[in-house]
Formats: sequence, structure tokens, C-alpha cells
Amino acid sequence: MRAVVERAPQAEAFAASWIERVRPASIRVYALRRRIATFAVAVLAGSLFVHVMFGANGMIVYKQKRVEYELLRKQVALEQQENDRYSQQIQSLKSDEKAIEKEAREQLGYAKPGEYVYVAPTPAKPPPPANHSAKR
Repeated sequence: MRAVVERAPQAEAFAASWIERVRPASIRVYALRRRIATFAVAVLAGSLFVHVMFGANGMIVYKQKRVEYELLRKQVALEQQENDRYSQQIQSLKSDEKAIEKEAREQLGYAKPGEYVYVAPTPAKPPPPANHSAKR
């Protein structure tokens, strides 16, 4: 305890000298508080803008997702049209005699008595091109 009491004047002198060194800086900061606050708000607004534009869910990503959504919506509409066409074709094959006859003639090569079916020969495969590159 005696050591603490003996060092008390030194501690007080150190604290006083430290306050005297810091006081001009604190007065300067207090005088510039509006400029500091304005700068802080500007930095905050800038970082918020960057986050909104380029962040994980920013405007750039939003526009990309919007384009992707429109493409997928168009693709779904095309698939739905194709599905409707197939459904109509299935229904006509179940009930329409002419549709059944047409499919039998086209796919199976059936013919009515007295009719001839002409089948075009498949074209021959062209020979592979000769490799005229020089071998070294």
C-alpha cells in the first residue's frame, strides 16, 4: 500500500501530461465534427450503393435473374404448346379413322389393295475426305 501512495503523485503527473497532450487533438476533432460526420455519412452511403448494385442480391443479379426468368417462361410456353399438340394427336389417333390410316401408311408403309408404295433409296454416304497434309 505504501508503494501505491508513494507513486500517486507520479501517476497524477503522468495523467495530467497525457491529458495536456491529447486535449489539442480532442479540441481539433470537436471543431471538425461536422466534416467528420459528413464524411462518415458519405462513406456509408457509398458502401450502401455498392452493396445494392453489386451485392449478392443487387440490381445486376436481379436483372440477370429477370432475363433468365423470361427465357424460362418462353421455354415453358413452347413446351406447353408442344404438349397440347401431342395431346391433340393422341386424341385424334384414339378416335379418328383417317388419322389412324395416315399413321399406318406413313410409318408402317401400308397400302390399300391396288396401290403401290414407293420408297426412296437412302443416299449413300460420301467417302471420307483424303488427308493431304504432309507427314513429317
